[in-house]
Amino acid sequence: MDSTKFGIIGVGGRGGVFQDNNHLPEEGYEIVAGADVNSEALDAFAKRFPEAKTFTDYRELLAQPEIDAVFIITPDFLHEEMACAALNAGKHVYLEKPLAITADGCENILRTAMRNNRKLYIGHNMRFMPVIRKMKEIIDSGKIGEVQCAWCRHFINYGGDTYFRDWHSERKYSNGLLLQKGSHDIDVLHWLMGSHTVKTVGMGMLSVYDKCKRREDDGTPGKAVWDYDNYPPEKCEGFSPRIDVEDHNMILMQLASGKQCSYMQCHYTPDLDRNYTFIGTRGRIENHGVGLNAQILIWHTRAQETRMPDESITLRGTPGTHSGADPAIMKNFREFIRFNAKPETNPVEAMRSVLVGIAAHESMRNGICGKDVPQVAPDIVEYFDRICSGK
Repeated sequence: MDSTKFGIIGVGGRGGVFQDNNHLPEEGYEIVAGADVNSEALDAFAKRFPEAKTFTDYRELLAQPEIDAVFIITPDFLHEEMACAALNAGKHVYLEKPLAITADGCENILRTAMRNNRKLYIGHNMRFMPVIRKMKEIIDSGKIGEVQCAWCRHFINYGGDTYFRDWHSERKYSNGLLLQKGSHDIDVLHWLMGSHTVKTVGMGMLSVYDKCKRREDDGTPGKAVWDYDNYPPEKCEGFSPRIDVEDHNMILMQLASGKQCSYMQCHYTPDLDRNYTFIGTRGRIENHGVGLNAQILIWHTRAQETRMPDESITLRGTPGTHSGADPAIMKNFREFIRFNAKPETNPVEAMRSVLVGIAAHESMRNGICGKDVPQVAPDIVEYFDRICSGK
């Protein structure tokens, strides 16, 4: 069998993870091209893959007939343009989340995939994290009964190092961090609850980073830093000259099934955690951590006071970034495009997570009012349910 040939659009930053996991000539997969506007990133890619073609214009990469599929690892506001161009060029597409930053952008990508009969895969890698998969297994087993409500508390202690120093800090590039960062968690809540949001209300504020010292507005692109000495925020500097996204967000979600859940996100916490709680008719579970040494706590007996869990499970994670989720999701994509394996993400579900983020941002920015979440067109749902069924 001929090898499947990949191009990577966006070889710097997280693009390196895709280089690590997808050049597997012995298995029939080769990285043959890379594109990036950053010369340093492109030079590093060229040294690693000396036989690969390199481009500063992603459209030149898409014009290469030998390329079967592309990984798009670029800022969110470029997703619609680049994904549609790749699909129109006849390539299968792995697109990092979020799908896009507007409802029209999401629909345009999905309809372009339909029109060109190309496979579209969205990088919701949290579905492959061992702790998330174990919680889904517990819920699906009926161990805690029928889950009726859930919530997620998301503590992001690196928010000031990353999201408030570059393009993420402006609505025109990200819409907002509830959408940008929260699309992962909204997707997980939908997936484990077995439904999707039809109505939401949101609250959020820019409450801390608007008071921090900004860098000069000289047109130099911002760059994320990773320094745990950067705390507390008011003692730090170098933030984006333009910040108009919220640094904490909270939303309530009414699901189509009648069940309910909530999501809370804060970008200036000292600690880091994603803490999910699912409560069923016969018990509840919650996790601490989603990476290495994550724990799931289980309660299923009634008590008169707060008590230790009845059971606890520790998941050590697996090799690879994001506790092995990145290697696993990329393997699923490769097998999807080559062997028609069942994909464990669905573009419709990725779109639904974006639609919730959009509606919640509209709610918090317009009087904290309830917002109906637009629903995905039935023909799109039918098409991708069929494609993603593995049949």
